[in-house]
Amino acid sequence: MLTGDMLRRSAERFPQKPAILWEGRSLSYEALDEAANRLANALIAHGIAKGSKVGIISRNRTEYGISFFGVARSGAVIVNVSVLYAPDELVYVLDKADIELLFYEDLFADKIEAVRDRLPKLNKTVRIASDGSDEFTPFYDTSPADLPAVDIHEDDPFCMTYTGGTTGRPKGVLVSHRNRAVTAHTVMVEEAIDERDVVGIATPMFHVAALNIMFQPAILAGATTTLLSKWDTADFGDMAQRTGMTAAFMVPTQVSMVVSDPKFEAAKFASWRKLSFAGAPMPDWVQHRMLEVLPDVKMTQIYGQSEMGVLTSLRHWYLPEKLGSVGRQTYNVDVAVIDADGHPVAPGEIGEIVSRGDNVMLEYYGEPEQTAAFWRHGWAHTDDVGTIDSDGFITLIDRSKDKIISGGENVYPKEIENAIYDHEAIAECAVFGIPHDKWGEVPAAYVCLKDKAELSEQDLVAHCAARLAQFKRPRVVKFVDGFPKTPIGKIQKNILREPYWKDREKKI
Repeated sequence: MLTGDMLRRSAERFPQKPAILWEGRSLSYEALDEAANRLANALIAHGIAKGSKVGIISRNRTEYGISFFGVARSGAVIVNVSVLYAPDELVYVLDKADIELLFYEDLFADKIEAVRDRLPKLNKTVRIASDGSDEFTPFYDTSPADLPAVDIHEDDPFCMTYTGGTTGRPKGVLVSHRNRAVTAHTVMVEEAIDERDVVGIATPMFHVAALNIMFQPAILAGATTTLLSKWDTADFGDMAQRTGMTAAFMVPTQVSMVVSDPKFEAAKFASWRKLSFAGAPMPDWVQHRMLEVLPDVKMTQIYGQSEMGVLTSLRHWYLPEKLGSVGRQTYNVDVAVIDADGHPVAPGEIGEIVSRGDNVMLEYYGEPEQTAAFWRHGWAHTDDVGTIDSDGFITLIDRSKDKIISGGENVYPKEIENAIYDHEAIAECAVFGIPHDKWGEVPAAYVCLKDKAELSEQDLVAHCAARLAQFKRPRVVKFVDGFPKTPIGKIQKNILREPYWKDREKKI
């Protein structure tokens, strides 16, 4: 299924229904469909050929949705660029992605101007603004409203997002229309999104979670989307109340902030019924608090990657029996847990989580060696290790790259983090390996406490001692006010770990 057809069919079914709500403005399906056609024709008129790269740097707003479908219908590839990049990172991504035309929100004008001279491949920029300086609407509004006559196939590339950078330089994940169509259908079924929903987009649309795992499925279903440009708990509550929000994807940190907000008002979320979450572990206390203050919200945990879309889901009716797992493979993807030789592991044994099928990306753009390494034994590898039970439910153990080898023993940080989260004072934590002259490496724990909570290093170590073998207990404990995170809420352990390993090699 082509991406543009998802919008076309919903526009035919619900022409006057709001497709996008943003800051008091409403764009109908019919109007979004027409704007996407006009934008596609404008791109073609400006020399953007099939397969060319069109970048966008913007917060969540109506123009992002128009760009997404307009670029898809032109046959070009939309490259979603993080608004958080520093100048050198921005140059790296824009150049690496071969971007020829760039849409950018005026909020980031200074950032673009500062690097413009370093981007010889970038031929044109188009400013998105809410005032008289807007170049976006004039760029396309006089172009033909008919569907462009471009020969586009399901296996053609159409979208690229960049990995979150938890391990090093970001990589461009290039996907086809078919790849993301599989994910859109996965989410629509597994998260029960339908035409009656008002879907809150509260994470950045430059990330796959908001764009392809929430916005695209919502449009496929004919639901209304409501966009939040910047995360703020009060603004999220106001948006939910104003729009009658029924569903949302959030990262656990956001959920934690909502339910622990001193000004929390359950009445603002009276219409909310569906919450999906991923990106990081959801502490048990957050889930219990959600059940206490918003008992009508049914929670679905999903697990996946930019490279593969959504792989597993854990629906609310499997709780509490399967609490701790990330669910089992979704209805339309293949997932397995395999050993080093590519054979499926027995229930309870540790292996690597892998997938294959139409959900898996085309390539890491411009990275043939990394793309080749991504495929082994006929499977695409997640680099996540876990177990699978006899019912097919998968439990994540950790990222393979985060594994600590201490005195020859394999130590998985997630096991230690789970033990730490058992303490009622803990809001967030991150465990990683640091060098040790005798043992090679040992666990270190960075801990963020709940508001007004008190806890000493000795008490935390004693807490862990009752739950973990001695070689798994953290040797260093540091209390912090917060963590560096990717836009989707994953703690960037590489940043925490880097000072300890400077000028030393970590062997895995």
